[in-house]
Amino acid sequence: MKKKKIIILAVVGLLVALGLFSLLGRKAENPISFQTTQIEPGEIMTNITATGTIEPVTTVDVGTQVSGIVKRLYVDYNSVVRRGQIIAELDRTNLLSDLSTAQTRLRSVQIELDYQKKNYARYAELKEKDLVSLAEYDVALENYRKAQESVRIAQQDVARAKTNLGYATIYSPIDGVVISKAVEEGQTVASGFSTPTIVKIAKDLTDMQCIAKVDEADIGEVQEGQRVTFTVDAYPDDVFSGTVKQVRQNPIVTNNVVTYEVVVTAPNADLKLKPGLTASITIYTLERSGVKSVPAAALRFVPEPSVFGDKYVIKDTTADHKLWTLNGNVLTAHKVEVGVTDGIRTEVLSGLDEGTTVVQGFELGVATLPGKKDSKDKK
Repeated sequence: MKKKKIIILAVVGLLVALGLFSLLGRKAENPISFQTTQIEPGEIMTNITATGTIEPVTTVDVGTQVSGIVKRLYVDYNSVVRRGQIIAELDRTNLLSDLSTAQTRLRSVQIELDYQKKNYARYAELKEKDLVSLAEYDVALENYRKAQESVRIAQQDVARAKTNLGYATIYSPIDGVVISKAVEEGQTVASGFSTPTIVKIAKDLTDMQCIAKVDEADIGEVQEGQRVTFTVDAYPDDVFSGTVKQVRQNPIVTNNVVTYEVVVTAPNADLKLKPGLTASITIYTLERSGVKSVPAAALRFVPEPSVFGDKYVIKDTTADHKLWTLNGNVLTAHKVEVGVTDGIRTEVLSGLDEGTTVVQGFELGVATLPGKKDSKDKK
């Protein structure tokens, strides 16, 4: 009796095992669902980012070529000035004294010249009559020439003193706006080895530029004429537009990091952009619209025989770039020539026509036991 029960339990266990094997065997036939896409016109765009500083296109540091005390200052911050307008005046006391001294010396050497001229004329007449020696004649001639040279030097000193006196009045060299002021009335400026700055004038604040610092790894993609957008913290919701105006060749090395300056136009009709603002810049190095393209993932799709088994026929081809089409259970590779890419979409130059449906990827179903949630592996 006990032996009979053992046989019955063994048979039941075998049937259960066969049932589980059959169930798991059916579930192991994982269904494959393909993700497809079409070759269609699209937009391909690449860009690089950088930071920069807003600057006026033209700025002039207006200074003085002579030393003195600032007697009058006619402008202030944001003052609008015209070319030739008086900006400041220096005290002229010392300059007038220098001019007077130079003029007095000129009169003195002119008197000396008159004397030496007459003296030379007498010696020349006596020499013709052999009444003086040649040495005495030469001395008279030399003194006359020295007097002439002294007059020329004195005349130059007078001209220089007059010029310096003129420098005491400082004029604006351009039309513009005063953006900085370095001195106040009563302050002494000294023009020793450099010209002291009085004010800085920006020519036109409605026409600004942005000096971007582009990393050496990206500078090769930047060219004049490329479209640029940028934002500034002062107006975070506004996006400003410009174009690349100049790519400067001079490298700037900071903490062993090499960057290059790129000049970007920044129209400023509403005067929102102010000198010195920091800008976050995007330079569009590639912009192509309406090009025949596919998602870049489609070019990375590779059907592995170990995954697809005997259910699908794989017709591969030798090519650097290929796209796959699905017809029933046949996966066919097509050699294609690709163009530009932005990492998201890639241009298809030849190999397949626009509108062709190609495989981009697939989803592989996974068998699950009762009571557990289904899950999927994606590739």
